Amino acid sequence: MLFSSPIFLFLFLPLVLAGNFALPTRWRNAWLLGASLLFYGWGEPIFALFMLLSIGANWVFGLSVQRLRDRPSRAKAVVALAVVFNLGLLGYFKYADFVWEQLGLALHALGVIDGPLPRAGILLGDSEFVTTNLITQAGAIRLPIGISFFTFHALSYVIDIYRRDSDAQQNPVGFALYLSLFPQLIAGPILRYKDIAPQLSTRKVTLDGFAYGVRRFVVGLGKKCLIANVCFVPVDRIFALGAGELTTELAWIGITCYCLHLFYDFSGYSDMAIGLGHMVGFRFRENFDMPFVSRSITEFWRRWHISLSTWFRDYLYISLGGNRVAAWRASFNLILTFTLCGLWHGASWNFLIFGFLHGVLLVLERRPAFARVLEWPVLPHLYVLGVLVVSWVLFNCRDLAHAGWFLGALGGAGEFSSVLHPIGRHMQPVHWCALVAGVFFALPYASRLAAWRDGVIASSARSPRAQALQVARTAALFLLFWFSAAELAGSTFNPFVYFRF
Repeated sequence: MLFSSPIFLFLFLPLVLAGNFALPTRWRNAWLLGASLLFYGWGEPIFALFMLLSIGANWVFGLSVQRLRDRPSRAKAVVALAVVFNLGLLGYFKYADFVWEQLGLALHALGVIDGPLPRAGILLGDSEFVTTNLITQAGAIRLPIGISFFTFHALSYVIDIYRRDSDAQQNPVGFALYLSLFPQLIAGPILRYKDIAPQLSTRKVTLDGFAYGVRRFVVGLGKKCLIANVCFVPVDRIFALGAGELTTELAWIGITCYCLHLFYDFSGYSDMAIGLGHMVGFRFRENFDMPFVSRSITEFWRRWHISLSTWFRDYLYISLGGNRVAAWRASFNLILTFTLCGLWHGASWNFLIFGFLHGVLLVLERRPAFARVLEWPVLPHLYVLGVLVVSWVLFNCRDLAHAGWFLGALGGAGEFSSVLHPIGRHMQPVHWCALVAGVFFALPYASRLAAWRDGVIASSARSPRAQALQVARTAALFLLFWFSAAELAGSTFNPFVYFRF
């Protein structure tokens, strides 16, 4: 079930909101937990069992760590067990195929075997249950949606208890709701338990908060349906072209559309998650802050997927020693952290190189000479955009060979004209409109205008100007929802891109 699907918008969400308002406060956590498990298990019920397994195990881990706080060595052993359990599940489902494939290639190169190793069917067994529920027809292990996110939620919970940043949740329903809360379950933002714990026990849905949640959700839906989905159509066509068919112009159009697709798809999901949270009384942290205005890769990661970058900083980089160690070790820690951040996005060499590249650049940006260059006008923005172009090519290409000749086409290796693949064949007027709108709304001008409008409404709500702005805002939101629903009705592409991470 997707946020941007008719069954969610017109059936699931209204029923969840109605129940949340109708039930007494003490029953709301149980209601939202049931709704969250239904939401998660809608398409793949088998994976709801893995979610329940993760909930039960990590609840016990948390209670055990708190009980052993006065015995640090044993508490640390429980934390280690929790890390092994959670990363073991994540590693099995997300990385077993990749590791198995690379092992097979290595053994083949050494002459130990004549062909590739058997796929997941051999690893898991041949029962009808396994082949039906846990592996694909191609033999690859099925990836539970959102496993990267709820694994990080569970790890931060146990580690925070060990660090005494929060206390263990005594109520299993409260903990289960934290780990499975449907607004952020599948693609974030990544939540910290210490931020959510007070809201699990006491929260209130106000009229203003609910109205803000509706506005935020509709804006996110518009981002997803009217920009991300529309931009994906030429992306899908252009990235499917062969090396001899891809022209330089099409390569640049394709990667520009993909940059916008990725940003609006994921930030749109975050907006919808934050909006849904407000509708049921939860407050989530922001996950994006105008990332394309960044003047360095360091600044970019402070603005892009903020909940992920801060998670890696607080739970990996600092644990490795952070900046408290020798300069060479701090550089190594940073590169390792971002290499693993890249691997978190997917099991392939593309993502490993993506993370390693960003880690190296973050280290270089700490050098005084590099930092002085970043103070120049214009050049820092071009540098960041250039890095992002290379990064997103790695994100969307199927392998390194594909990425290599796509980057070559961007550099001019592609022909500058083509009879077989003219631009008009891949870019219709609606796609150009989405591209232009995507560029405009990625810049700070629209947000500044919205901030001015909201300031006028807040300061003088009864003035004619404020009332006119309120009417205009309501009308714009209604039209945005209307056009988004119309796009959903005729769209063939709808899944969120971060579901595969």
